[in-house]
Amino acid sequence: MPRRDDEETLRTIDRRTFLSHGSAGAAGLLVGGHWGRLWAQDTRGLAPSAVIKTTSGSVRGVVQDRVSAFYGIPYGASTAGAGRFMPPSRPQPWTGVRDCLTYGPRSPQGPSGLIPEDAAEDRREPAGEDCLRLNVWTPGPGGGARRPVMVWLHGGGFAQASGSFVIYDGANLARRRDVVVVTLNHRLNVFGFLYLAELGGAKYAKAANAGMQDVVLALEWVRDNIAAFGGDPANVTVFGQSGGGGKVCALMGMPSAKGLFHRAIAMSGSLISGTRPDAATRNAEALLARLNLKPTQLDELQRLPVDQILAAMAAPAGAGPGGGAGRGAGRGRGGPGGAGLTFGPVIDGTVIPADPFDPVASPLSAPVPLMVGSTETEVTFNRNTPLDEMDDQTLHERVKQIVAADDASVDALIATYRKGRPGVSTIDLYLILASDASFREGVLTLAERKAEQRQARVYMYYFTWRSPVRDGKLKAFHTLDIPFAFENVDLATAMTGAHQSRYLLADRMSAAFAAFARTGNPNHPGIPAWPAFDPATRATMLIDNEWKVVNDPNGAERLALKALRERTRQNQAAARG
Repeated sequence: MPRRDDEETLRTIDRRTFLSHGSAGAAGLLVGGHWGRLWAQDTRGLAPSAVIKTTSGSVRGVVQDRVSAFYGIPYGASTAGAGRFMPPSRPQPWTGVRDCLTYGPRSPQGPSGLIPEDAAEDRREPAGEDCLRLNVWTPGPGGGARRPVMVWLHGGGFAQASGSFVIYDGANLARRRDVVVVTLNHRLNVFGFLYLAELGGAKYAKAANAGMQDVVLALEWVRDNIAAFGGDPANVTVFGQSGGGGKVCALMGMPSAKGLFHRAIAMSGSLISGTRPDAATRNAEALLARLNLKPTQLDELQRLPVDQILAAMAAPAGAGPGGGAGRGAGRGRGGPGGAGLTFGPVIDGTVIPADPFDPVASPLSAPVPLMVGSTETEVTFNRNTPLDEMDDQTLHERVKQIVAADDASVDALIATYRKGRPGVSTIDLYLILASDASFREGVLTLAERKAEQRQARVYMYYFTWRSPVRDGKLKAFHTLDIPFAFENVDLATAMTGAHQSRYLLADRMSAAFAAFARTGNPNHPGIPAWPAFDPATRATMLIDNEWKVVNDPNGAERLALKALRERTRQNQAAARG
Protein backbone atom coordinates (compact mmCIF):
# COMPACT_ATOMS: atom_id res chain seq x y z
CA MET A 1 0.00 0.00 0.00
CA PRO A 2 1.18 3.59 -0.50
CA ARG A 3 3.07 5.16 2.34
CA ARG A 4 1.33 7.78 4.43
CA ASP A 5 1.49 11.41 3.37
CA ASP A 6 3.65 12.34 6.35
CA GLU A 7 6.19 9.72 5.28
CA GLU A 8 6.33 11.31 1.84
CA THR A 9 6.72 14.89 3.08
CA LEU A 10 9.79 16.65 1.84
CA ARG A 11 12.29 17.41 4.57
CA THR A 12 14.97 20.07 4.47
CA ILE A 13 17.52 18.98 7.06
CA ASP A 14 20.87 20.15 8.33
CA ARG A 15 24.08 18.15 8.12
CA ARG A 16 23.75 16.71 11.63
CA THR A 17 20.31 15.29 10.92
CA PHE A 18 21.46 14.10 7.49
CA LEU A 19 24.34 12.07 8.90
CA SER A 20 22.09 10.37 11.45
CA HIS A 21 19.45 9.44 8.89
CA GLY A 22 19.31 5.84 7.75
CA SER A 23 17.38 2.60 7.87
CA ALA A 24 18.19 -0.64 9.61
CA GLY A 25 20.98 -2.82 8.34
CA ALA A 26 20.66 -6.15 6.58
CA ALA A 27 18.97 -8.95 8.46
CA GLY A 28 18.72 -12.68 7.97
CA LEU A 29 15.65 -14.08 6.26
CA LEU A 30 14.51 -17.62 5.60
CA VAL A 31 13.60 -17.79 1.90
CA GLY A 32 12.24 -21.01 0.43
CA GLY A 33 14.05 -23.10 3.04
CA HIS A 34 17.37 -21.29 2.48
CA TRP A 35 18.87 -18.50 4.52
CA GLY A 36 19.15 -15.42 2.39
CA ARG A 37 19.67 -11.73 3.08
CA LEU A 38 17.00 -9.10 3.46
CA TRP A 39 18.86 -6.06 2.21
CA ALA A 40 17.77 -2.84 3.86
CA GLN A 41 19.49 0.42 3.11
CA ASP A 42 21.74 2.05 5.65
CA THR A 43 23.03 5.51 4.82
CA ARG A 44 24.04 6.39 8.38
CA GLY A 45 27.42 8.06 8.60
CA LEU A 46 27.74 8.72 4.88
CA ALA A 47 28.64 12.17 3.66
CA PRO A 48 25.94 14.13 1.85
CA SER A 49 26.31 14.60 -1.87
CA ALA A 50 26.27 17.89 -3.67
CA VAL A 51 22.80 19.37 -4.12
CA ILE A 52 21.59 18.83 -7.70
CA LYS A 53 18.87 20.93 -9.28
CA THR A 54 16.38 18.94 -11.38
CA THR A 55 13.36 20.08 -13.37
CA SER A 56 11.12 19.26 -10.37
CA GLY A 57 13.31 20.55 -7.56
CA SER A 58 16.66 20.11 -5.85
CA VAL A 59 17.86 16.72 -4.60
CA ARG A 60 20.62 15.50 -2.35
CA GLY A 61 22.00 11.98 -1.96
CA VAL A 62 25.01 10.40 -0.28
CA VAL A 63 28.63 9.79 -1.23
CA GLN A 64 30.32 6.44 -0.68
CA ASP A 65 33.71 5.46 -2.07
CA ARG A 66 33.77 8.32 -4.59
CA VAL A 67 30.29 7.60 -5.98
CA SER A 68 27.30 9.87 -5.36
CA ALA A 69 24.05 7.94 -5.06
CA PHE A 70 20.53 9.37 -5.20
CA TYR A 71 17.68 7.02 -4.29
CA GLY A 72 13.96 7.30 -5.00
CA ILE A 73 13.91 10.46 -7.12
CA PRO A 74 10.34 11.00 -8.41
CA TYR A 75 10.21 11.10 -12.20
CA GLY A 76 6.42 10.94 -12.27
CA ALA A 77 3.43 11.70 -10.08
CA SER A 78 1.54 9.09 -8.07
CA THR A 79 -0.52 6.77 -10.27
CA ALA A 80 -3.19 6.17 -7.62
CA GLY A 81 -6.84 7.16 -7.98
CA ALA A 82 -7.60 8.99 -11.21
CA GLY A 83 -4.08 8.22 -12.44
CA ARG A 84 -4.55 4.46 -12.25
CA PHE A 85 -4.20 2.77 -15.69
CA MET A 86 -3.71 6.18 -17.32
CA PRO A 87 -0.62 7.70 -18.97
CA PRO A 88 1.87 9.01 -16.41
CA SER A 89 2.28 12.68 -15.54
CA ARG A 90 5.26 14.62 -14.30
CA PRO A 91 5.75 14.98 -10.53
CA GLN A 92 4.62 18.01 -8.59
CA PRO A 93 7.57 20.39 -8.18
CA TRP A 94 8.90 20.87 -4.66
CA THR A 95 10.73 23.63 -2.86
CA GLY A 96 13.78 23.23 -0.69
CA VAL A 97 16.04 20.18 -0.98
CA ARG A 98 14.64 16.68 -1.23
CA ASP A 99 16.86 14.11 0.49
CA CYS A 100 16.95 11.02 -1.72
CA LEU A 101 18.21 8.44 0.75
CA THR A 102 15.92 5.44 0.28
CA TYR A 103 14.52 3.48 -2.62
CA GLY A 104 10.96 4.34 -3.56
CA PRO A 105 8.03 1.89 -3.55
CA ARG A 106 7.87 -0.87 -6.13
CA SER A 107 4.78 -1.34 -8.26
CA PRO A 108 1.99 -3.39 -6.65
CA GLN A 109 2.48 -7.08 -7.47
CA GLY A 110 1.72 -10.59 -6.36
CA PRO A 111 3.98 -12.99 -4.43
CA SER A 112 7.42 -13.61 -5.90
CA GLY A 113 8.22 -16.91 -7.60
CA LEU A 114 11.99 -16.50 -7.33
CA ILE A 115 14.33 -19.36 -6.58
CA PRO A 116 16.16 -18.84 -3.26
CA GLU A 117 19.42 -17.83 -4.92
CA ASP A 118 17.72 -14.84 -6.57
CA ALA A 119 15.31 -14.14 -3.73
CA ALA A 120 18.36 -13.48 -1.56
CA GLU A 121 19.05 -10.39 -3.72
CA ASP A 122 15.57 -8.85 -3.37
CA ARG A 123 15.29 -5.92 -0.96
CA ARG A 124 11.52 -6.43 -0.72
CA GLU A 125 10.86 -2.71 -0.46
CA PRO A 126 7.19 -1.78 0.13
CA ALA A 127 4.86 -1.58 -2.85
CA GLY A 128 2.56 1.28 -3.74
CA GLU A 129 1.09 3.26 -6.60
CA ASP A 130 3.46 6.16 -6.00
CA CYS A 131 6.14 4.02 -7.65
CA LEU A 132 7.49 6.22 -10.45
CA ARG A 133 10.93 6.61 -8.87
CA LEU A 134 14.46 6.23 -10.15
CA ASN A 135 17.95 5.92 -8.68
CA VAL A 136 21.19 7.47 -9.94
CA TRP A 137 24.83 6.55 -9.30
CA THR A 138 27.49 8.91 -10.64
CA PRO A 139 31.27 9.21 -10.18
CA GLY A 140 30.91 12.98 -10.13
CA PRO A 141 27.86 15.20 -10.53
CA GLY A 142 28.26 18.55 -12.25
CA GLY A 143 31.58 19.81 -13.52
CA GLY A 144 30.54 19.63 -17.14
CA ALA A 145 31.40 15.92 -17.49
CA ARG A 146 29.59 13.97 -20.19
CA ARG A 147 29.71 10.32 -19.20
CA PRO A 148 27.81 7.52 -20.92
CA VAL A 149 24.46 6.87 -19.23
CA MET A 150 23.28 3.29 -18.64
CA VAL A 151 19.56 2.97 -17.83
CA TRP A 152 18.64 -0.44 -16.40
CA LEU A 153 15.20 -2.02 -16.93
CA HIS A 154 14.55 -4.77 -14.41
CA GLY A 155 13.35 -8.30 -15.08
CA GLY A 156 10.27 -10.04 -13.78
CA GLY A 157 8.42 -10.29 -17.06
CA PHE A 158 6.03 -7.36 -17.13
CA ALA A 159 4.58 -8.49 -13.81
CA GLN A 160 7.09 -8.62 -10.97
CA ALA A 161 10.16 -7.26 -9.15
CA SER A 162 11.72 -3.79 -9.12
CA GLY A 163 14.80 -1.79 -10.02
CA SER A 164 16.10 -2.01 -6.45
CA PHE A 165 17.50 -5.55 -6.31
CA VAL A 166 20.92 -5.65 -4.69
CA ILE A 167 22.57 -6.96 -7.87
CA TYR A 168 21.31 -3.84 -9.70
CA ASP A 169 23.28 -1.48 -7.43
CA GLY A 170 25.09 0.82 -9.84
CA ALA A 171 27.97 1.99 -7.64
CA ASN A 172 30.65 -0.44 -8.84
CA LEU A 173 29.78 -0.02 -12.50
CA ALA A 174 29.80 3.78 -12.13
CA ARG A 175 33.08 3.84 -10.23
CA ARG A 176 35.03 1.29 -12.28
CA ARG A 177 33.78 2.30 -15.73
CA ASP A 178 33.20 6.05 -15.35
CA VAL A 179 29.55 5.88 -16.37
CA VAL A 180 26.30 7.13 -14.85
CA VAL A 181 23.89 4.34 -13.92
CA VAL A 182 20.12 4.73 -13.58
CA THR A 183 17.63 2.12 -12.35
CA LEU A 184 13.89 2.66 -12.07
CA ASN A 185 10.53 1.36 -11.00
CA HIS A 186 7.44 1.53 -13.20
CA ARG A 187 3.94 0.10 -13.20
CA LEU A 188 3.63 -3.66 -13.73
CA ASN A 189 1.03 -6.37 -14.41
CA VAL A 190 -2.57 -5.13 -14.40
CA PHE A 191 -1.53 -1.68 -13.17
CA GLY A 192 0.89 -1.21 -16.04
CA PHE A 193 -0.70 -3.09 -18.91
CA LEU A 194 -4.47 -3.26 -18.53
CA TYR A 195 -5.87 -2.31 -21.93
CA LEU A 196 -9.01 -0.16 -21.67
CA ALA A 197 -8.85 1.82 -24.91
CA GLU A 198 -11.67 -0.17 -26.55
CA LEU A 199 -13.92 -0.34 -23.49
CA GLY A 200 -13.78 3.07 -21.86
CA GLY A 201 -14.56 5.67 -24.48
CA ALA A 202 -12.71 8.97 -24.76
CA LYS A 203 -11.52 9.08 -21.13
CA TYR A 204 -9.61 5.80 -21.49
CA ALA A 205 -8.58 6.15 -25.12
CA LYS A 206 -4.92 6.42 -24.07
CA ALA A 207 -5.13 3.75 -21.35
CA ALA A 208 -2.72 1.32 -22.98
CA ASN A 209 0.82 0.25 -22.16
CA ALA A 210 0.98 2.54 -19.13
CA GLY A 211 4.04 0.69 -17.82
CA MET A 212 6.00 1.36 -21.01
CA GLN A 213 4.79 4.97 -21.04
CA ASP A 214 6.29 5.20 -17.54
CA VAL A 215 9.65 4.04 -18.89
CA VAL A 216 9.51 6.68 -21.64
CA LEU A 217 8.78 9.34 -19.01
CA ALA A 218 11.85 8.15 -17.06
CA LEU A 219 13.95 8.46 -20.22
CA GLU A 220 12.61 11.99 -20.71
CA TRP A 221 13.72 12.73 -17.14
CA VAL A 222 17.17 11.43 -18.05
CA ARG A 223 17.24 13.63 -21.15
CA ASP A 224 16.27 16.71 -19.15
CA ASN A 225 18.31 16.15 -15.98
CA ILE A 226 21.19 13.72 -16.35
CA ALA A 227 23.73 16.35 -17.42
CA ALA A 228 23.54 17.81 -13.91
CA PHE A 229 24.61 14.37 -12.61
CA GLY A 230 27.60 14.22 -14.96
CA GLY A 231 25.90 12.17 -17.68
CA ASP A 232 25.56 12.73 -21.41
CA PRO A 233 21.92 12.88 -22.53
CA ALA A 234 23.15 12.30 -26.10
CA ASN A 235 24.72 8.94 -25.14
CA VAL A 236 22.12 6.84 -23.33
CA THR A 237 22.08 3.03 -23.32
CA VAL A 238 18.97 1.10 -22.26
CA PHE A 239 19.77 -2.37 -20.98
CA GLY A 240 17.77 -5.05 -19.25
CA GLN A 241 17.48 -8.77 -18.57
CA SER A 242 14.56 -11.17 -19.12
CA GLY A 243 11.45 -8.97 -18.94
CA GLY A 244 13.86 -6.04 -18.98
CA GLY A 245 15.14 -7.29 -22.33
CA GLY A 246 11.54 -7.36 -23.50
CA LYS A 247 11.13 -3.76 -22.35
CA VAL A 248 14.23 -2.80 -24.33
CA CYS A 249 12.63 -4.38 -27.41
CA ALA A 250 9.35 -2.57 -26.80
CA LEU A 251 11.16 0.77 -26.59
CA MET A 252 12.80 0.04 -29.94
CA GLY A 253 9.33 0.03 -31.50
CA MET A 254 7.86 3.08 -29.72
CA PRO A 255 7.68 6.46 -31.50
CA SER A 256 7.67 8.29 -28.16
CA ALA A 257 11.02 6.69 -27.22
CA LYS A 258 12.80 7.56 -30.46
CA GLY A 259 15.88 9.66 -29.79
CA LEU A 260 15.77 9.10 -26.02
CA PHE A 261 18.33 6.27 -26.17
CA HIS A 262 21.22 5.53 -28.49
CA ARG A 263 22.31 1.95 -27.73
CA ALA A 264 20.44 -1.11 -26.48
CA ILE A 265 21.34 -4.33 -24.66
CA ALA A 266 18.85 -7.22 -24.27
CA MET A 267 19.94 -10.03 -21.94
CA SER A 268 17.99 -13.31 -22.00
CA GLY A 269 14.81 -11.57 -23.05
CA SER A 270 13.02 -10.41 -26.17
CA LEU A 271 9.71 -9.03 -27.36
CA ILE A 272 9.30 -10.04 -30.99
CA SER A 273 5.57 -9.35 -31.07
CA GLY A 274 2.97 -8.08 -28.63
CA THR A 275 -0.61 -8.81 -27.66
CA ARG A 276 -3.36 -7.91 -30.14
CA PRO A 277 -6.02 -5.39 -29.02
CA ASP A 278 -8.87 -7.89 -29.26
CA ALA A 279 -7.08 -10.35 -26.97
CA ALA A 280 -6.12 -7.55 -24.57
CA THR A 281 -9.73 -6.38 -24.48
CA ARG A 282 -10.92 -9.91 -23.65
CA ASN A 283 -8.35 -9.98 -20.86
CA ALA A 284 -9.71 -6.71 -19.48
CA GLU A 285 -13.27 -8.04 -19.67
CA ALA A 286 -12.22 -11.15 -17.78
CA LEU A 287 -10.71 -9.02 -15.02
CA LEU A 288 -13.86 -6.90 -14.80
CA ALA A 289 -15.99 -10.04 -14.57
CA ARG A 290 -13.88 -11.36 -11.71
CA LEU A 291 -14.47 -8.06 -9.92
CA ASN A 292 -18.20 -8.15 -10.71
CA LEU A 293 -17.92 -4.93 -12.71
CA LYS A 294 -19.26 -3.98 -16.12
CA PRO A 295 -17.31 -2.10 -18.81
CA THR A 296 -19.40 0.95 -17.96
CA GLN A 297 -17.93 0.92 -14.43
CA LEU A 298 -14.29 1.60 -15.20
CA ASP A 299 -14.25 4.60 -12.87
CA GLU A 300 -15.10 2.20 -10.05
CA LEU A 301 -12.08 0.12 -11.07
CA GLN A 302 -9.90 3.14 -10.31
CA ARG A 303 -11.29 3.25 -6.76
CA LEU A 304 -10.93 -0.40 -5.76
CA PRO A 305 -8.24 -1.39 -3.25
CA VAL A 306 -4.95 -2.53 -4.78
CA ASP A 307 -5.10 -5.93 -3.09
CA GLN A 308 -8.57 -6.65 -4.48
CA ILE A 309 -7.38 -6.04 -8.04
CA LEU A 310 -4.26 -8.16 -7.55
CA ALA A 311 -6.35 -11.00 -6.14
CA ALA A 312 -8.68 -10.89 -9.13
CA MET A 313 -5.73 -10.94 -11.51
CA ALA A 314 -4.18 -13.97 -9.81
CA ALA A 315 -7.38 -15.97 -9.23
CA PRO A 316 -7.82 -19.29 -11.08
CA ALA A 317 -10.13 -19.31 -14.07
CA GLY A 318 -13.75 -19.24 -12.98
CA ALA A 319 -12.94 -17.77 -9.57
CA GLY A 320 -14.22 -14.51 -8.19
CA PRO A 321 -17.69 -12.98 -8.24
CA GLY A 322 -17.98 -12.94 -12.02
CA GLY A 323 -15.82 -15.88 -13.10
CA GLY A 324 -13.91 -15.21 -16.30
CA ALA A 325 -11.30 -17.09 -18.25
CA GLY A 326 -7.59 -16.60 -17.65
CA ARG A 327 -4.49 -17.04 -19.73
CA GLY A 328 -1.35 -18.91 -18.73
CA ALA A 329 1.45 -16.90 -17.18
CA GLY A 330 4.37 -15.78 -19.25
CA ARG A 331 8.05 -16.43 -18.55
CA GLY A 332 10.11 -14.02 -16.56
CA ARG A 333 11.49 -13.20 -13.17
CA GLY A 334 8.92 -14.26 -10.61
CA GLY A 335 5.88 -14.14 -12.89
CA PRO A 336 2.60 -15.38 -11.42
CA GLY A 337 1.72 -18.96 -12.07
CA GLY A 338 -1.49 -20.94 -12.39
CA ALA A 339 -4.39 -19.71 -14.48
CA GLY A 340 -4.21 -16.09 -13.43
CA LEU A 341 -4.50 -13.33 -16.00
CA THR A 342 -1.24 -11.97 -17.37
CA PHE A 343 -0.60 -8.56 -18.87
CA GLY A 344 2.07 -7.19 -21.19
CA PRO A 345 2.65 -4.81 -24.11
CA VAL A 346 -0.28 -4.39 -26.50
CA ILE A 347 0.09 -3.45 -30.17
CA ASP A 348 -2.41 -0.65 -29.78
CA GLY A 349 -1.51 1.26 -32.96
CA THR A 350 -0.36 4.35 -31.09
CA VAL A 351 1.96 3.79 -28.12
CA ILE A 352 3.31 0.66 -29.80
CA PRO A 353 2.08 0.90 -33.39
CA ALA A 354 3.49 -2.41 -34.67
CA ASP A 355 5.30 -5.52 -33.49
CA PRO A 356 8.85 -4.43 -32.60
CA PHE A 357 10.56 -7.32 -34.43
CA ASP A 358 7.91 -9.10 -36.49
CA PRO A 359 8.14 -9.63 -39.41
CA VAL A 360 11.15 -7.28 -39.39
CA ALA A 361 12.92 -5.04 -36.91
CA SER A 362 11.20 -1.71 -36.34
CA PRO A 363 12.62 1.11 -38.49
CA LEU A 364 12.17 3.48 -35.54
CA SER A 365 15.38 2.19 -33.93
CA ALA A 366 17.28 1.20 -37.06
CA PRO A 367 20.36 3.34 -36.22
CA VAL A 368 20.62 1.97 -32.65
CA PRO A 369 23.40 -0.63 -32.08
CA LEU A 370 22.26 -3.73 -30.20
CA MET A 371 24.02 -6.22 -27.94
CA VAL A 372 22.06 -9.37 -27.18
CA GLY A 373 22.78 -12.62 -25.39
CA SER A 374 21.57 -15.53 -23.30
CA THR A 375 22.82 -18.09 -20.80
CA GLU A 376 23.37 -21.77 -21.53
CA THR A 377 20.83 -23.25 -19.10
CA GLU A 378 18.28 -20.47 -18.70
CA VAL A 379 15.52 -22.81 -17.49
CA THR A 380 17.25 -23.82 -14.25
CA PHE A 381 15.93 -20.50 -12.95
CA ASN A 382 12.41 -21.97 -12.98
CA ARG A 383 11.37 -23.68 -9.78
CA ASN A 384 9.77 -26.68 -11.48
CA THR A 385 12.74 -27.52 -13.72
CA PRO A 386 14.31 -30.94 -13.02
CA LEU A 387 17.92 -30.67 -11.89
CA ASP A 388 18.86 -34.31 -11.35
CA GLU A 389 19.84 -36.92 -13.92
CA MET A 390 16.99 -38.48 -15.92
CA ASP A 391 16.72 -41.60 -18.05
CA ASP A 392 16.34 -41.59 -21.83
CA GLN A 393 12.61 -42.23 -21.76
CA THR A 394 12.00 -39.29 -19.42
CA LEU A 395 14.18 -37.12 -21.65
CA HIS A 396 12.13 -38.12 -24.69
CA GLU A 397 8.85 -37.35 -22.93
CA ARG A 398 10.01 -33.97 -21.68
CA VAL A 399 11.41 -32.89 -25.06
CA LYS A 400 8.19 -34.00 -26.73
CA GLN A 401 6.26 -31.70 -24.41
CA ILE A 402 8.53 -28.80 -25.40
CA VAL A 403 8.47 -29.19 -29.18
CA ALA A 404 5.02 -30.80 -29.62
CA ALA A 405 6.30 -33.16 -32.33
CA ASP A 406 5.97 -36.86 -33.18
CA ASP A 407 8.23 -39.46 -31.58
CA ALA A 408 10.52 -39.89 -34.57
CA SER A 409 11.12 -36.15 -34.83
CA VAL A 410 11.84 -35.91 -31.11
CA ASP A 411 14.36 -38.76 -31.32
CA ALA A 412 16.06 -37.10 -34.31
CA LEU A 413 16.33 -33.80 -32.45
CA ILE A 414 17.83 -35.46 -29.37
CA ALA A 415 20.31 -37.33 -31.59
CA THR A 416 21.44 -34.03 -33.14
CA TYR A 417 22.09 -32.58 -29.69
CA ARG A 418 23.98 -35.70 -28.60
CA LYS A 419 26.16 -35.60 -31.71
CA GLY A 420 27.07 -31.98 -31.16
CA ARG A 421 27.81 -32.51 -27.46
CA PRO A 422 29.50 -35.93 -27.13
CA GLY A 423 29.63 -37.22 -23.57
CA VAL A 424 27.21 -34.64 -22.18
CA SER A 425 24.91 -35.91 -19.42
CA THR A 426 21.23 -36.44 -20.13
CA ILE A 427 20.20 -33.71 -17.70
CA ASP A 428 22.61 -31.24 -19.31
CA LEU A 429 21.27 -32.09 -22.74
CA TYR A 430 17.71 -31.54 -21.58
CA LEU A 431 18.46 -28.23 -19.86
CA ILE A 432 20.33 -26.84 -22.87
CA LEU A 433 17.66 -27.96 -25.33
CA ALA A 434 14.86 -26.55 -23.18
CA SER A 435 16.72 -23.23 -22.90
CA ASP A 436 17.34 -23.13 -26.66
CA ALA A 437 13.64 -23.74 -27.32
CA SER A 438 12.53 -20.93 -25.04
CA PHE A 439 14.72 -17.95 -24.18
CA ARG A 440 17.45 -18.44 -26.77
CA GLU A 441 15.04 -18.88 -29.67
CA GLY A 442 13.68 -15.35 -29.17
CA VAL A 443 17.15 -13.90 -28.63
CA LEU A 444 18.38 -15.35 -31.92
CA THR A 445 15.35 -14.01 -33.79
CA LEU A 446 15.96 -10.59 -32.30
CA ALA A 447 19.62 -10.58 -33.41
CA GLU A 448 18.83 -11.89 -36.90
CA ARG A 449 16.14 -9.36 -37.69
CA LYS A 450 18.11 -6.44 -36.28
CA ALA A 451 21.21 -7.46 -38.27
CA GLU A 452 19.14 -7.83 -41.46
CA GLN A 453 18.44 -4.08 -41.35
CA ARG A 454 22.17 -3.47 -41.93
CA GLN A 455 21.93 -0.01 -40.37
CA ALA A 456 23.58 -0.64 -36.98
CA ARG A 457 25.88 -3.28 -35.56
CA VAL A 458 24.65 -6.25 -33.55
CA TYR A 459 26.84 -8.13 -31.04
CA MET A 460 25.90 -11.58 -29.76
CA TYR A 461 27.12 -13.35 -26.62
CA TYR A 462 26.44 -16.76 -25.07
CA PHE A 463 27.14 -17.00 -21.32
CA THR A 464 28.30 -20.51 -20.39
CA TRP A 465 30.02 -19.94 -17.01
CA ARG A 466 28.50 -22.30 -14.46
CA SER A 467 27.77 -21.38 -10.87
CA PRO A 468 28.95 -23.72 -8.11
CA VAL A 469 25.95 -22.99 -5.88
CA ARG A 470 23.46 -25.72 -5.02
CA ASP A 471 26.11 -28.32 -5.82
CA GLY A 472 26.45 -26.89 -9.33
CA LYS A 473 22.99 -28.04 -10.37
CA LEU A 474 21.81 -24.60 -11.50
CA LYS A 475 24.68 -24.37 -14.00
CA ALA A 476 24.47 -21.20 -16.19
CA PHE A 477 21.02 -20.17 -14.98
CA HIS A 478 18.79 -17.28 -16.06
CA THR A 479 19.94 -14.01 -14.32
CA LEU A 480 23.47 -15.32 -13.61
CA ASP A 481 25.10 -12.86 -16.02
CA ILE A 482 23.64 -9.80 -14.24
CA PRO A 483 26.07 -9.51 -11.28
CA PHE A 484 28.99 -9.87 -13.69
CA ALA A 485 27.73 -7.06 -15.94
CA PHE A 486 27.25 -4.80 -12.89
CA GLU A 487 30.50 -6.01 -11.28
CA ASN A 488 28.51 -6.97 -8.18
CA VAL A 489 29.70 -10.54 -7.62
CA ASP A 490 30.51 -9.84 -3.97
CA LEU A 491 26.87 -8.80 -3.49
CA ALA A 492 25.69 -11.95 -5.24
CA THR A 493 27.47 -14.87 -3.57
CA ALA A 494 24.10 -16.63 -3.23
CA MET A 495 24.12 -16.75 -7.04
CA THR A 496 27.81 -16.96 -7.93
CA GLY A 497 29.55 -18.62 -5.01
CA ALA A 498 32.81 -17.13 -3.76
CA HIS A 499 35.56 -18.44 -6.04
CA GLN A 500 38.26 -15.96 -7.03
CA SER A 501 37.70 -16.63 -10.75
CA ARG A 502 34.57 -14.49 -10.55
CA TYR A 503 36.55 -11.28 -10.41
CA LEU A 504 38.33 -11.59 -13.75
CA LEU A 505 35.06 -12.56 -15.45
CA ALA A 506 33.25 -9.60 -13.86
CA ASP A 507 36.05 -7.25 -14.89
CA ARG A 508 35.89 -8.38 -18.51
CA MET A 509 32.12 -8.39 -18.72
CA SER A 510 31.43 -5.02 -17.10
CA ALA A 511 34.18 -3.50 -19.27
CA ALA A 512 32.49 -4.90 -22.39
CA PHE A 513 29.10 -3.53 -21.36
CA ALA A 514 30.57 -0.11 -20.57
CA ALA A 515 32.56 -0.05 -23.82
CA PHE A 516 29.38 -0.78 -25.75
CA ALA A 517 27.58 2.00 -23.86
CA ARG A 518 30.42 4.40 -24.65
CA THR A 519 30.90 3.65 -28.36
CA GLY A 520 28.39 1.05 -29.55
CA ASN A 521 31.20 -1.54 -29.66
CA PRO A 522 31.96 -3.92 -26.74
CA ASN A 523 35.60 -4.54 -27.65
CA HIS A 524 38.31 -3.71 -25.10
CA PRO A 525 41.91 -4.89 -24.50
CA GLY A 526 40.93 -7.58 -21.99
CA ILE A 527 39.02 -9.81 -24.44
CA PRO A 528 39.56 -11.39 -27.88
CA ALA A 529 38.41 -9.35 -30.87
CA TRP A 530 34.61 -9.47 -30.91
CA PRO A 531 33.20 -9.14 -34.45
CA ALA A 532 29.67 -8.00 -35.17
CA PHE A 533 26.95 -10.60 -35.69
CA ASP A 534 25.40 -11.14 -39.09
CA PRO A 535 22.99 -13.87 -40.22
CA ALA A 536 25.64 -15.50 -42.43
CA THR A 537 28.64 -15.92 -40.11
CA ARG A 538 26.74 -15.55 -36.81
CA ALA A 539 29.82 -14.56 -34.79
CA THR A 540 29.14 -15.15 -31.09
CA MET A 541 31.29 -14.44 -28.05
CA LEU A 542 31.26 -17.44 -25.70
CA ILE A 543 31.66 -16.06 -22.19
CA ASP A 544 33.27 -18.28 -19.55
CA ASN A 545 36.52 -18.11 -17.62
CA GLU A 546 37.98 -18.14 -21.12
CA TRP A 547 36.38 -15.91 -23.75
CA LYS A 548 36.33 -17.02 -27.37
CA VAL A 549 34.49 -16.17 -30.58
CA VAL A 550 32.73 -18.98 -32.43
CA ASN A 551 30.75 -18.64 -35.64
CA ASP A 552 27.28 -20.15 -35.23
CA PRO A 553 27.96 -22.19 -32.07
CA ASN A 554 25.98 -25.45 -32.06
CA GLY A 555 24.57 -24.49 -35.44
CA ALA A 556 23.33 -27.98 -36.29
CA GLU A 557 21.19 -27.96 -33.14
CA ARG A 558 19.82 -24.52 -33.97
CA LEU A 559 18.86 -25.57 -37.51
CA ALA A 560 17.30 -28.85 -36.37
CA LEU A 561 15.17 -27.11 -33.75
CA LYS A 562 14.17 -24.37 -36.21
CA ALA A 563 13.15 -26.93 -38.88
CA LEU A 564 11.14 -28.91 -36.35
CA ARG A 565 9.36 -25.79 -35.16
CA GLU A 566 8.46 -24.90 -38.74
CA ARG A 567 7.10 -28.40 -39.50
CA THR A 568 5.02 -28.28 -36.34
CA ARG A 569 3.55 -24.89 -37.32
CA GLN A 570 2.72 -26.18 -40.80
CA ASN A 571 1.06 -29.30 -39.39
CA GLN A 572 -0.99 -27.24 -36.95
CA ALA A 573 -2.06 -24.87 -39.72
CA ALA A 574 -3.09 -27.83 -41.91
CA ALA A 575 -5.08 -29.33 -39.03
CA ARG A 576 -7.00 -26.07 -38.64
CA GLY A 577 -7.90 -26.26 -42.30
